[in-house]
Amino acid sequence: MSWGTITPEKIAEAATLIDVPLRRDRMQWIEAATRDAIRHFAWGIGDNNPLWQDRDYAAQSPWGKIIAPPCLLYAVDNTVVAPKLPGVQWIYAGTAWTWHEPIFIDDSFRVEARLVKQEEKSGRRFPTWVLQTGEVRFFNQHDRLVATALGRCARTPRGDKLVEAKGKEHVAAKEPHSYTAEEIERIESEVLAEPRTGDRPLYWEDVEVGIAIPQVVRGPLSIVDIMAWYSAQQGAQPYGGVHGDALRYRQRHADYHVNKTTGARESAGRGHLEAKTGGDVGMGGAYDIGPQRISWAQHMLSNWMGDHGFLHKLDIAVRRPNLVGDTIWWRGCVTGKTVNGDHAVVELSLIATNQEGAESANGTATVILPSRDKGPVRWPVHLTA
Repeated sequence: MSWGTITPEKIAEAATLIDVPLRRDRMQWIEAATRDAIRHFAWGIGDNNPLWQDRDYAAQSPWGKIIAPPCLLYAVDNTVVAPKLPGVQWIYAGTAWTWHEPIFIDDSFRVEARLVKQEEKSGRRFPTWVLQTGEVRFFNQHDRLVATALGRCARTPRGDKLVEAKGKEHVAAKEPHSYTAEEIERIESEVLAEPRTGDRPLYWEDVEVGIAIPQVVRGPLSIVDIMAWYSAQQGAQPYGGVHGDALRYRQRHADYHVNKTTGARESAGRGHLEAKTGGDVGMGGAYDIGPQRISWAQHMLSNWMGDHGFLHKLDIAVRRPNLVGDTIWWRGCVTGKTVNGDHAVVELSLIATNQEGAESANGTATVILPSRDKGPVRWPVHLTA
């Protein structure tokens, strides 16, 4: 079969895997936070923080050596837990991250993954679809739990099955947004003006509820930006690999898309790079990858909290496609401050909007900051309810 369908029988079959440990060999791009892995990930999201890359700089930081951007763990496991429903498109819907300690250079990892929830839904774009939520736990070489990710994937009809279900023609690929010279100049100036707190401690006592944190701007999105993410985070592994590996994968799985020009079975993931395929799978054109957009939010928070802060939680919902040619403004606002044991805690709300003012993603974050009363950040971080 070239196109997937969603049926009650297939939904029930997928539900049998809830709480069953799952293999993750195809989901992993790296096993250790080597210097190259950290550097390549930072480059892939456009984050030039010296804490991730400069040994001498990092040695003077509170961590004493290079640490990794927290979202590097997407390269250890892409957090997609979307079993069964063969041939049905999966669209990344968001992640709820909890980090307990920093990721130090040369840390290595093992993961445990399971499907924890599955919900049948309906909506305007897809008459019937399924939301699968998976839990991925990351343990380092000391067998300590470094982080937990709850990854959410929407399983939706694709191609002809979507057309049959809705009784409409294929979703037409949308032309990339056209900017004026003045708009491009403003976007570029905002990108280059992104501030970084760096080695200056941001104390909990100096943060006020209601303040906005400095934005991060990404765009206009290009195919090169998407390729940089793939190079840093996942390559082609989640799509079955390439060449003979890809052929063997497609023979074992109905997770493919038929190229109507060549007749070959190919990964539907090429919709991230080809406008026509992006339209076929219901996205309206070539589009970014959900974890890529979430990692940009992490970049904004790392810029703001500085070297002395610690990102404890990040929960982002991906709301709509971010197409090639779109620009994203990530913004945040402090919504609360508390003291939890030895930890000085700041809560934030986050939102990403595009050049048309449409909401692209939103969520919340929890940051631990140094305190004049409580002292520096202590880890591992385990907040009490």
